[in-house]
Amino acid sequence: MKNSIFRVLVVEDYEPFRRFVCSMLEQMPGMPVAGEVSDGLEAVHKAEELQPDLIVLDIGLPTISGLEAARRIRKLSPNSKILFVSQESSPEVVEAALSLGAMGYVVKASAGTELSLALEAFRQGRQFVGRDVSSSNFTAIANAEAPTGKTEITRRHEVRFHPDEATFLHDFTCFIEGALKAEHAVIVIATEAHLQSIAQRLHRHGADLAAALEEGRYIPLNVDDILSSFMANGLPEPVRFQKVVRDLITSAAKSAKGNPPRVVACGECSPALWSNGKADAAIQLEHLYDGIAREYGVEMLCGYVLSKFQREHEKHIYDRICAEHSAVYPE
Repeated sequence: MKNSIFRVLVVEDYEPFRRFVCSMLEQMPGMPVAGEVSDGLEAVHKAEELQPDLIVLDIGLPTISGLEAARRIRKLSPNSKILFVSQESSPEVVEAALSLGAMGYVVKASAGTELSLALEAFRQGRQFVGRDVSSSNFTAIANAEAPTGKTEITRRHEVRFHPDEATFLHDFTCFIEGALKAEHAVIVIATEAHLQSIAQRLHRHGADLAAALEEGRYIPLNVDDILSSFMANGLPEPVRFQKVVRDLITSAAKSAKGNPPRVVACGECSPALWSNGKADAAIQLEHLYDGIAREYGVEMLCGYVLSKFQREHEKHIYDRICAEHSAVYPE
């Protein structure tokens, strides 16, 4: 089946996430996007027209819900398989979705790590249920396959907004200093100027950066270098992102101490994208990082220096950024 061509219809009303799904499909050989729609009723009509092999379907859609759309699609395009990708994770909703005969269910917060697994499961003719819901006792998914060796971790993915660089640098320095004192491994992704300023502040506070660097517990990285390692066509490429970030975490974890040993990270990748007019890319990247925080239990701090223009004229972007975090600290 791996050499077959499977045409996919993507149904998602949130454009940045729809683009994320399409981007991931582009990385999957033999899974071309046959169509994209943002409305439940339109999804029914498009499914009837295209008769796709797979439909990646959101639940919270305009006009009719994804569940109702699935019911109608079953009659009009009976050979189409359905993979639900939704924010919903309640047992009732998931059971209702799978009782419709869906081949899989992935919670959006984990899509950065699990969507590719679900797509591969589809190609192999298997059902897939993400870890955010697979632990529930649903009769409809008793035989579903979920990733092995993973447990659900309460994520700590915080975002702090700053009125100026001074408060930004202060917060990052305090965050890093506390982690180093606890002997955790710290990954810092920032501009070269900010990395230098943070290092100077840490030295003034008595931190032994030379020792932490030698032990591999302090990992300063240039934000432009990191972004260039996984960006493609102005957007983060999920497969590259996963490899880059996982390699970083794996390397850092070898040096982490403390009780228990932990890896923490702070950075300004998404802020750099937003400040350069790439808001959609910034939101998508925060979504991917949120999946990493959930999967690995890495404590993350994102720092934004917001201009007056951004706060007043791009509030919709601000709200979407906030939605991808476990805690928000406004300026």
